[in-house]
Amino acid sequence: MGRVLRFDDTRGYGFIAPAAGGEDVFVHANDFGEARHLVRPGLRVEYECAEGDRGLKVASVRILDDAAVQPTVRVAAPHDRAVDDDGLCDVLAAGDLVGEVTEMLIQHLPSLTGGQIAEIRDRFVGIARKHGWVEG
Repeated sequence: MGRVLRFDDTRGYGFIAPAAGGEDVFVHANDFGEARHLVRPGLRVEYECAEGDRGLKVASVRILDDAAVQPTVRVAAPHDRAVDDDGLCDVLAAGDLVGEVTEMLIQHLPSLTGGQIAEIRDRFVGIARKHGWVEG
């Protein structure tokens, strides 16, 4: 089991974060069949995976959430964040940083594997925690 970490319907793929941790798993839009329109970040799924040329990929997937009643979560863009009178911005939640870093890496470096993306974003979160830029 796991949750959809990132899914781009336009590009036709995304990644699932395993519930037990470990390397993210590549998933193609066609793996969801007619339920493709229900896929969104945070969606709980059950899946089987296989080793692909670039890392783990989904062999079969089943949606566990009733996607029709699940709310859509909007991740605020950096320019949406509140600014205090003292000029300091609000601290990001670690999950927000992970989502934004993952989005940036997929958009600008699509040849990275799920494992490489996970390693890079974990290092970003470590740096951000060290400097107090994220909470959680």
